[in-house]
Amino acid sequence: PRSAARVLAGTAFVFLLSSLLTFGLGAVSDANPAAAVLGETATPADIVRLDHEFGLDRPLPVQYGSWLLHAVGGDLGRSWFTTVPVSDSIAAALPVDLSIAGLALLFAVLLGAAAGIGAALSNGGRLDRAVTAGCTVLGTLPAFVVAIGLITLVAVQLRLLPSGGYVPFGQDPGQWLRFALLPALALSLDAAAGIARQLRTSLVGALRENYATGAVMRGLSPRRVLFGHVLRNAAGPAVTVLGMSVPMLIGGAVVTERIFNLPGIAQLSLRAAEQHDVPVIQGTLLVTVVVVLVANLAVDAGLLALNPAARRAPGAGAVPR
Repeated sequence: PRSAARVLAGTAFVFLLSSLLTFGLGAVSDANPAAAVLGETATPADIVRLDHEFGLDRPLPVQYGSWLLHAVGGDLGRSWFTTVPVSDSIAAALPVDLSIAGLALLFAVLLGAAAGIGAALSNGGRLDRAVTAGCTVLGTLPAFVVAIGLITLVAVQLRLLPSGGYVPFGQDPGQWLRFALLPALALSLDAAAGIARQLRTSLVGALRENYATGAVMRGLSPRRVLFGHVLRNAAGPAVTVLGMSVPMLIGGAVVTERIFNLPGIAQLSLRAAEQHDVPVIQGTLLVTVVVVLVANLAVDAGLLALNPAARRAPGAGAVPR
């Protein structure tokens, strides 16, 4: 319970700090709703009227408190241009990113775990060297380069999958999968390489521990030793890498969404930035922060579940990342 309380307290602090920075970026910008919406035809009276309508004539601490209170309740304000609630725009765009990121994380876990386990069991062998070389190459390739290569090979030359577009999962799961495979694979390879490297290193060390040697001497099969004892103890660093991959997936989505023509939250924020639509920018940033914090909480819970000793240690908490 103390470890969980410390993790939650740290998460709450990061959320408050992030919300303050997010609001502050909009507050210090020179964007003005009257100038943005009305352009050069805005009169001083129009500016005063719209400032009052959007609450911009109040002191900044009051504006921040009101914005944060409404944001916690799900109200992120309205767009300066369309007057559409920001929460509605995000609700329409966020499922695209979550579905693609979820599939990318699944690919990263499956590919990374298979490569890491195979490399560890073939320590020093051909498979180990091949996995190490492959992870080194993949770790240096940006997601957009991988995306362009996949489109050229799979969509243009082989014509197996579409090169862009999106169909919601609830509308047609099969079509959703066809459109989601390439962007998810493009985003997953870097994370898979990181998981494979960490898992390979941890497994090589764990397989040499006394408990693993003792389990083999007691007659346990290699598969049972690996999956029943060693893998759980060695998976911690790989789980940490998986959690760190979430912000990278979100960052890579900015370019990947443009390449695959996905109507996600990254494109929503880019359009808002081009129009200086501050409420939309603030809303997308805050929601992105929440997604990352939730992912980190899940990683911390997974690490505590994998390492029971961390729950008993007096100073235990979230594993530093």
